[in-house]
Amino acid sequence: QVQLVESGGGLVQAGGSLRLSCAASGSTFSGYRMAWFRQAPGKEREFVTAINWSSGTTFYAASVKGRFTISRDNAKNTLYLQMNSLKPEDTAVYYCAADRSPNPGFSRGGYYDYWGRGTQVTVSS
Repeated sequence: QVQLVESGGGLVQAGGSLRLSCAASGSTFSGYRMAWFRQAPGKEREFVTAINWSSGTTFYAASVKGRFTISRDNAKNTLYLQMNSLKPEDTAVYYCAADRSPNPGFSRGGYYDYWGRGTQVTVSS
């Protein structure tokens, strides 16, 4: 079965950078769409960014475009999220997700079939 494990979270000051990783297993992920979502305390889960595994096509939420970069290493079955110019409002638990049958609703969490357990990112001011 597919498993996703996030890592790389931690505490960083505003303006700093952090790189998250998502180790994926259980599939070749060909044709999959992989994504990062985040959830802050008391708030609903929100879409951050996504990438089509095979083509490399990317999608970003307006709030992170220009600051965050999603990428993947197909050979290692690993997804990455490079976060730069971090802001306190970026503080949240970040989750890795996978959609085995990509559809136009890439930002909707309900369309994703698999989820990791999350990694905490805290940005201090």
